[in-house]
Amino acid sequence: MGWEWEVIFKYFPRLLEGAWLTLELVVISGLIGIALSIPLALLRTSPNAWVRALPYAYIYFFRGTPLLVQIFLVYYGASQFEVIRESVLWPVLKEPYWCAIIAFSLNTAAYSAELFRGAIQAIPNGEIEAAESLGMSNALLTRRIILPRMFGIALPGYGNEVILMLKGSALASTITLLDITGMARTVIARTYTPLEMFLAAGVVYLLMSGIIIALFRFMESRFNRYQSYNPDRDA
Repeated sequence: MGWEWEVIFKYFPRLLEGAWLTLELVVISGLIGIALSIPLALLRTSPNAWVRALPYAYIYFFRGTPLLVQIFLVYYGASQFEVIRESVLWPVLKEPYWCAIIAFSLNTAAYSAELFRGAIQAIPNGEIEAAESLGMSNALLTRRIILPRMFGIALPGYGNEVILMLKGSALASTITLLDITGMARTVIARTYTPLEMFLAAGVVYLLMSGIIIALFRFMESRFNRYQSYNPDRDA
């Protein structure tokens, strides 16, 4: 049996349609995840054990359970409770799109929080002490020193997290969403060409990963450009 290349060319635009949904899921979930992970990371670095306990439990749960289970808990689990079905949240929780966004956001927030926590703890103490000696308040210190340095240190690791989130977004197809994988499965059901369509889907994921890697390389060069400065060169 030969390869049916015409099927790939015919249905490749359908995969690109699914790519837009995949991109939406990754971007929206990523933005929400960052918004959640920053306060979680700050709480995880608190000297108070009771303050660290709640974010630790959250991170432990979402890092310790499979993403697929988390998606099913949000999509199928919420509908089991009558109080939720009768609440204002039900118009959102009954939609697979928003359930996927919620699950992806909560999952990536846990992983990102640990990345940011490690980045905060990697900031040299001398930088913190210098800022404190200038009389900076905790809020100003966090905004001017800790958060910018945190992002610069965590960027390489966070780029990997975005790539993992992109690949994990394929699980959205399990709750009827027509992302790249979901669209490929739909085409396969019509054409019976799984090898060709999954190969084409893999190429789309690969192209998207390449764009994300290039974007983060650029961001790293901007955030951490001071590290490439060599004072001996200017002497």
